[in-house]
Amino acid sequence: MRLIVGLGNPGRDYARTRHNAGFLFVDHLAQHHGMDQGRGQFHSQVREGRIAGTRTVLLKPQTFMNRSGLAVAAAVAFYKLELEHLLVVVDDTALQCGRTRLRRAGGGGGHNGLADIERALGTTSYPRLRIGIDGPGSMRQEAYVLSPFSPEQLPKLDGAIQRACDAVTAWITSGIELAMNQCNAD
Repeated sequence: MRLIVGLGNPGRDYARTRHNAGFLFVDHLAQHHGMDQGRGQFHSQVREGRIAGTRTVLLKPQTFMNRSGLAVAAAVAFYKLELEHLLVVVDDTALQCGRTRLRRAGGGGGHNGLADIERALGTTSYPRLRIGIDGPGSMRQEAYVLSPFSPEQLPKLDGAIQRACDAVTAWITSGIELAMNQCNAD
């Protein structure tokens, strides 16, 4: 079994913002694999299905970004999941829009959602996939991440999401190393 968590903020006001790249990814992955419409559980929207023949649960925490650990820890405990089978997908202002980075483990890098998950799980040893959204430039970071993608960024985002979906399939079928090679090749 695999648990894939896309981080974001719930509600219509945040739906297409840069900070919701994780939610956008999960929605695309669910649609691509024909997963159910979902249910509420673990303070999240939950979808289940199969990816490459493996039972996969997709989570979109509804706790807001800074409290994502509550949802992730509840799901991990419920499924008695080994953390190597957890993948957290987040936005990253340190990466150019359209780029992706998959890591086996690591720090939060200033991302409040990852920091809360690390606090809740008591470890940084779980895979995470970062989707680049560009840096904020002269704009305040909070205002930048909570604003919509620009028209120039949208095609790059679509490419990153597709590459990330392919990496998820590789992670499930062939392991993290091959998936990292595929995802981080850009």
